Amino acid sequence: MPDQLQAVIEQRLGAPLITVTPMGGSFGAQLTRVHTQGVSYALKWATRGPARAMVAAEADGLRRLADAGCVRVPQVVAADDGTCGIAFVLSEWITSNGMEPDQAVLGTNLAQLHRTTQAAFGLEQDNFLGGTPQVNSWTPSWPTFFRECRLLPQIKLAVANGFLTTSRHAALERLVSRIEEWLAIPGEPALIHGDLWSGNLVGLADGTPILIDPAVSFSHREAELAYTELFGGFGPRFYAAYQAAWPLEPGYAERRDLYNLYHLLNHLNLFGLGYATQVDQIVRRYVG
Repeated sequence: MPDQLQAVIEQRLGAPLITVTPMGGSFGAQLTRVHTQGVSYALKWATRGPARAMVAAEADGLRRLADAGCVRVPQVVAADDGTCGIAFVLSEWITSNGMEPDQAVLGTNLAQLHRTTQAAFGLEQDNFLGGTPQVNSWTPSWPTFFRECRLLPQIKLAVANGFLTTSRHAALERLVSRIEEWLAIPGEPALIHGDLWSGNLVGLADGTPILIDPAVSFSHREAELAYTELFGGFGPRFYAAYQAAWPLEPGYAERRDLYNLYHLLNHLNLFGLGYATQVDQIVRRYVG
């Protein structure tokens, strides 16, 4: 950890750090466990480039979810967007000891979170999905938002990365031109976690579910539920509790893969052509 950052953290905590343990990093940001006066904290930080904005966006997302008061997230103790030369978010250290989160509680709480609404889809600022910039321009129409702020930026990035063949690109363009056929559905803009896969869900010793690493926006709540199904890890009790609290609109199963195209394109851009087959399969389902 840079000396400058340690000095800032000690000033914010009002105590010297006793131990500093590197825990790895991703997309240019570093994760460190720091310990002082019998308490451990998670410190994510970055010194340059997009990673600084990514860390600042994470702090904003955690605070928004905490302010909604529906789901449990790590409490932000201190954060800085880089005015000290280093962007950081200091939050409580979550110890799960391998405890499985109570998925029924999560389903109920997530439905409550999704009742936090705005007048339009988007957010006051852009943020990140993993290491990829996520566009959040305020948009009154859900199909338009999903096309302009979700699919098209990923398609543009995939072109720049060389991941789209001519035929794959043409098929994606056909799909986005017809997005209203599938997504012109009821639903107010809902505050969503935005990156809700099993790796971003942990449980406290009592089973309380904790959500980490958000990519928040006001989107259609179906998009959140769809992503929980893409890679698995969420069981029947989760879906039953969510449906009991707030049933999904008819036809959700027909739209689910379209929502997950966004995440698969993001994985394509982050991790390479291993995700191209899944992208192609979804596109063929909708436009042949």
